[in-house]
Amino acid sequence: MNDFVTVRPAVLGDPRIPALVAAYHLSTEAEKGAPADSPAELPSAYRAEVLDPEAAFAGDTVLLAVDGEDTAAGVVVLTAPRAHGAPEIKRLWVDPAARGRGAAAALMDGALRHAEAAGARSVRLSVWLWREHALALYRRLGFETVHPWDDRPGLLCLEKVLDPTSSVERLDPARIRAHAADGLAALLVDAVDGGASLGFLAPLDPAEAASWWREVADEAERGVREVWAAYGTGGEILGAVTLVRTDKPNGRHRGEIARLIVHRAARGQGLGARLLATAESHAAAQGLTLLILDTQTDSPAEGLYRKAGWTPAGTIPDFAADPMGTLRPTTLYYKRLP
Repeated sequence: MNDFVTVRPAVLGDPRIPALVAAYHLSTEAEKGAPADSPAELPSAYRAEVLDPEAAFAGDTVLLAVDGEDTAAGVVVLTAPRAHGAPEIKRLWVDPAARGRGAAAALMDGALRHAEAAGARSVRLSVWLWREHALALYRRLGFETVHPWDDRPGLLCLEKVLDPTSSVERLDPARIRAHAADGLAALLVDAVDGGASLGFLAPLDPAEAASWWREVADEAERGVREVWAAYGTGGEILGAVTLVRTDKPNGRHRGEIARLIVHRAARGQGLGARLLATAESHAAAQGLTLLILDTQTDSPAEGLYRKAGWTPAGTIPDFAADPMGTLRPTTLYYKRLP
């Protein structure tokens, strides 16, 4: 099977859906200690999803991950909002032959994007505790444990609060250059003048900030750096994050999160976590298995990284000057991707 290239809404009559849903349920029942030899032996509610997905998922959104030859690699279902008001992500399944290529992260990203586009304020899901890789993915995407709506032993209920008032988009080199002298430069100036240690001294000249972003555009053109920006409802840039790739043959499995920035006027709304999760999901979808970063020790950013599951690797004293010119220590962090 080739690497998958896209996630798209499925037609419920697509014959690939029953096969993927059946594989999900057969695997789950086996893990629960109640193996079934065929879909006909599944519990009635699950059997109905396999036999008649058009009826079982009526009103829901079913997404398929497909490879370059249109072979189905995985599936996920985003339910229509129920009585509780929040849609639910369920039946996430990736064919074993397609695992390790980021299909699960891409399916989750697709489901979350559909939920945001529909105006959902949050999304729910449940996961069996023994599914450690899936749970790690959900945590990385910002899902948090909530009061259970299903009290079956071993089942964990999670929810993610969405922010439909802003959007996060990947910027190609042309868009980076287009915003370098205005929105992106203003964002960087605000962060540095506000005390963020990003490699510059305060006060930061907007021309210097714009020049740095143009260099970033050049790096994006060479394929060594990728950039995402968060936009407000009025089109203003509220935040940004970059992912740096190494061109060393022995390091192509890893990337570096660099320059996670949120404008001071937009902080406290979870935007930093959303930008970080977006970059992490993309890294996993590209097959990266390790991410690294460094941040000023005892800075507010440390709390964000720790909450997102990053592990501190050590602290270096007097590593870099803060915007006011005082030498500060930095803490190195890493995160393994499922």
